[in-house]
Amino acid sequence: MSVEQYKGTTTVGLVCDDGVVLATEKRATMGNFIASKDAKKIYQIDDQVGMTTAGMVGDAQTLARAIAVESKLYKIRRQEPMTVGATVTLLSNILSGNRYFPYYVQLIIGGVDKKGPSLYSLDAFGGQLMEKKAVATGSGSPIAYGVLEDRYVDDMPMDEGVTLAIRALHTAMKRDSASGDGIDVVKITSKGYETVDEADISNIIEELK
Repeated sequence: MSVEQYKGTTTVGLVCDDGVVLATEKRATMGNFIASKDAKKIYQIDDQVGMTTAGMVGDAQTLARAIAVESKLYKIRRQEPMTVGATVTLLSNILSGNRYFPYYVQLIIGGVDKKGPSLYSLDAFGGQLMEKKAVATGSGSPIAYGVLEDRYVDDMPMDEGVTLAIRALHTAMKRDSASGDGIDVVKITSKGYETVDEADISNIIEELK
């Protein structure tokens, strides 16, 4: 008997003037069944690094736990945080090493280190791309990309980046049945990792209607 896994999502990442915005919606599906309306799809990896997940929820959770532990161990041993690029390389190696029994995920890794803000996307086999502007993953990503490519500008202020990420997700949620049930957003700057308040997200959505 086959067992269906929780999946389905839209996630977004943007490079802004002084940091990175990561955003996701909250729905997880099993085929046509909505399995969860409050799925966690953004994980804090380190003080200034976050990861969004699309694909199989169990695989994503396993990877998030593993890379968070490795980041903490690195900081203890080296007395400094792992760079965003190093975090991505480690994840890439884990994914590539499991290519015959792959983790079914698409990941966005974003954060700020001594080199400044950076954003990467990773596929299930460990392929990594450095994203200079904006990226979307998951079943609703084609719709989200339409908004991002139309409205993204270089050196976008962080608050405008938050609004754009919410606009892209809000639009995707209207057309992609695997995306919905609310939005999570985080801002990562040199000052740290900050979760955007639900009330602020609701106010932005109301302004977009």
